[in-house]
Amino acid sequence: MKIWTTEHIFSHPWETVVQAVWQKYPNPMNPAVVGVDVVDRRVTKGILKTHRLISTKWGLPSSVTKVLGADRMFYASEHSVVDPVKKSMILMSKNITFCKEVSIVEKMTYSPHPSKKDCTLVKQEAEVTIHGIPLSRYLEGFITGKISVNSSKGKQAVEWVITKINNDVQELTSKTVKIVDGLVHLSRETLTNFSFRK
Repeated sequence: MKIWTTEHIFSHPWETVVQAVWQKYPNPMNPAVVGVDVVDRRVTKGILKTHRLISTKWGLPSSVTKVLGADRMFYASEHSVVDPVKKSMILMSKNITFCKEVSIVEKMTYSPHPSKKDCTLVKQEAEVTIHGIPLSRYLEGFITGKISVNSSKGKQAVEWVITKINNDVQELTSKTVKIVDGLVHLSRETLTNFSFRK
């Protein structure tokens, strides 16, 4: 068994980061994730609980495919709990593909940073366990290496989504201002024309 952990600080409020996490896929940083499907979603006592199926294509090296079988689509089950009052988001995921041979359990926790205002602290941990396969240490190292690389890409993707949301808001604001200005101009012209007719 191998355990991998990391922490990261986003310089954005918790609400902003959580919105971005929901919209993280697809993104150009991690094209390996090819699908995210909501299996179940419900609100219980103000807490949002979601179950999603994540589809990925890992691109395994030939040495690994010889041990596990053909390189194919990988599926993971993700359960999340979002508490907007406590400002907590917890994502728990577990692989479905090859789960008898390899167990990958991942947990991500998003919360407001305890001392940095308008910042969000994300804690990520993964536990990788290999069951009855030769070269288990090599596989554990390979998988945790992939998790580390994907974690960096995931942080970049969250930043990318936040930038995209901000740009969309600015564009919408700009278009709205132009529309309002146009309506004001049209109203003035209409009033002026109406006054001259009298």
